[in-house]
Amino acid sequence: MNRNYSNISYVESPFGTLSEFMSKSFGWMFAGLLVTFGVGIGAVASGLIFPIINSGLFIFTSIAELVMVFVLSARVQKLQPSTATALFFGYAVLNGINLSSIFLAYDYGTLILAFLVGAVYFGVMAVYGNVTDRDLTGWGPKLMGGLVALIVCALMGSLLSMFGLNFGIADLLLCAVGLLIFMGLTAYDTQMLKYYYSYFGGDAAMLHKASIIGALNLYLDFINIFLYIVRMLGRRNND
Repeated sequence: MNRNYSNISYVESPFGTLSEFMSKSFGWMFAGLLVTFGVGIGAVASGLIFPIINSGLFIFTSIAELVMVFVLSARVQKLQPSTATALFFGYAVLNGINLSSIFLAYDYGTLILAFLVGAVYFGVMAVYGNVTDRDLTGWGPKLMGGLVALIVCALMGSLLSMFGLNFGIADLLLCAVGLLIFMGLTAYDTQMLKYYYSYFGGDAAMLHKASIIGALNLYLDFINIFLYIVRMLGRRNND
């Protein structure tokens, strides 16, 4: 069944109109991306990436990332808006540290091309999720199921590669499937912003936190689209 969000009255919302709410959410997302790419590129340019790699800091930052996502997702209703915002940007910083190895492994031409292509893919699907009258809520479980299957296949491929087996074509196929999944999630998460707004329309604090959660989901969609495109381009510095 289609949802017609235009029939919902937003004028009494303390967080502004629907378009303002969505603009804030995308603003958080873009700010998070700037922090992530700034930290990642800065770590490579300054040479800090090498002590980070040698110290094994990636293990701790990866664990901290998982903890932050869990806290934001599971306890968002109990968090203060400022705490939710701080966790989001803290996650962006840690992800920048983790992605610095990607910025080291690939040349900047490949990274810039992947970013531009990813921005186009992301933008097209975000616009679709915003303007379509089709109810995309049914996409969520299917896309998440596909993501779980993709992760399992990727783990199996990594395990088999340890035994010297080459799955170049299969890896390219997994990248293509992953790209399609996160493009679908981009449309889904964009439409979910409308759901958050209609559900929390009278609560400014929850709307603020919902905009952070929405921004986090869209941020993760873009990052994964970017990473899959980078892998598909596959041109490393040492090639």
